Amino acid sequence: MTHRQPDPAPGADPERGFVVAVLPKGADPGEELAEIRELARTAGVEPVATLVQSRPRPDTATYVGKGKLEELKVAFAESEAESLLVDGELTPSQQRRLENLLEVRVVDRTALILDIFAQHARSAEGQLQVELAQLEYNLPRMRGMWQHLERLGGGVGTRGPGESQLETDRRLARRRVSLLKERLEQMAKQRDTRRKARRRSQTPTIALAGYTNVGKSTLLNAVTGADASVDNRLFETLDPTTRSFEHDGRRYLVTDTVGFIRRLPHQLVEGFAATLEETLVADLVLHVADASASEDRLVEQMAAVNGVLDEIGASEMPVELVLNKIDAVDALHRTRLGNRFPDALQVSARTGEGLEELRARVAERFEHLFELVELLVPYSEGGSLAELYALGPPIESRTDREDGVLIRARLPERDVRRFARFLVSAA
Repeated sequence: MTHRQPDPAPGADPERGFVVAVLPKGADPGEELAEIRELARTAGVEPVATLVQSRPRPDTATYVGKGKLEELKVAFAESEAESLLVDGELTPSQQRRLENLLEVRVVDRTALILDIFAQHARSAEGQLQVELAQLEYNLPRMRGMWQHLERLGGGVGTRGPGESQLETDRRLARRRVSLLKERLEQMAKQRDTRRKARRRSQTPTIALAGYTNVGKSTLLNAVTGADASVDNRLFETLDPTTRSFEHDGRRYLVTDTVGFIRRLPHQLVEGFAATLEETLVADLVLHVADASASEDRLVEQMAAVNGVLDEIGASEMPVELVLNKIDAVDALHRTRLGNRFPDALQVSARTGEGLEELRARVAERFEHLFELVELLVPYSEGGSLAELYALGPPIESRTDREDGVLIRARLPERDVRRFARFLVSAA
């Protein structure tokens, strides 16, 4: 079991990291590397230096070209960094060559994200998902303590424990992967059972999706009165958190999901199906975006979210765009946002602005699920009247008459059939 890693101790000096990236010509290094720097800080690493190479694609052997590699050796030594952070996904051979040439720990983008996930996973399922993703990432990279025997190239003194132990480690890792997948499948079945119970109650479900750190958890708390963690860190939410709110007497469930980023590694999308699955089974997706971001960055973040939604098969679902952090935007920028995204809701989870309109918009989306009916319940059917009230507060009016209680209520179709014998009229 991979337990949650402790956060860096308060006051402790962060690890020093050197960032290297291969970018296409014309790309702005400042914008392109902003995310890897933020990922590094979230993982407890302070970026102290950067090296960028402009080329169409990374070198297949060492990620950067030969000339840049020599420059990297000198710059890395001068920076006194403790690790090399690569803004890309390395192959096992690229990572091994870089580590051998620089004699330093090399961490690519996927490993950095996995480290953050390991720090933030709280639930048993979240920790299992982290362990599974880490094992699948590390399996092709396993050399560890036996690599000194591999380097000898065979012959006397190298047969026996070296390669056989490495194969044993790999076999144990594969067995652990299978076990983790089985346990996660069992948890998925349990989650599906809970979800079916929610569906039987016909309670509409809404999933919050969006770029990491756009304020989804703060919005969940503001709309539902929850107390989800809202630390200003990337991937603060890993485990799906579901809370409810009521509007006009009807109940709605809202689920916060993991934040997305550009180039979210595919294996992480697969590994964290538990969180992302809540998006797939929701009745409505609220795409939360950061209104205070620059126009280019806002469009880029929205495209990244839409890309992940498409990858998990949720692109055809009904979506409402919610522009959060509108309190940090001036009047002119609000007007621009309104012109560019005329159907989007402008809200502030921090100040509460626009939240009532958001609840009303959600309720409007589900009006077709409820039928306005009038029921005349005889006084002798007090049990049925109690059942009607136990559904929640769908009752709009009540009139006590001589022949019974006249109820005007909005009921789901299933409950209309259930109380059909008392039906007087339907609108």
